[in-house]
Amino acid sequence: MTRTARCHCGALRATVTGEPEWVNICHCSACQRRTGAPVHCGAYFATGVVTVAGTSKVYTRSADSGYKISFHFCPECGSNVYWQANRFPHHYGIGVGAFADPTFPRPLFSVWEQSMHDWLKLSPGIERFSQGRIGKPLGTRHTARTDTK
Repeated sequence: MTRTARCHCGALRATVTGEPEWVNICHCSACQRRTGAPVHCGAYFATGVVTVAGTSKVYTRSADSGYKISFHFCPECGSNVYWQANRFPHHYGIGVGAFADPTFPRPLFSVWEQSMHDWLKLSPGIERFSQGRIGKPLGTRHTARTDTK
């Protein structure tokens, strides 16, 4: 399976081979501001299965977890297509919406629900966390716990 995520104008693209290692949704205020939406949905792929094409402008910030995240934006249209977090140095995060694929795999877990809009309803079976996800490695199923930071 090959999919291509792209920015609004098509100048910045990330092509992936295979399925994501994990997909999550995030309700933190930083993701809300970055996306302009009440929730962000991201897919994570090993860097070896991602090919990036086009020029990007990079914005780096510290996450609530204390890790740095570098967001890659199209300099023409401003769309954020992918990011790299030093917490997961061997992965790219790619915005699920940038794939524009309604058959894309669903999220496994939801983080920073303390900032979740009260009218938003999630599908049953999604692991839910008040803050960040801790415990076993990502991509594995386990009992939800709350990150006490």
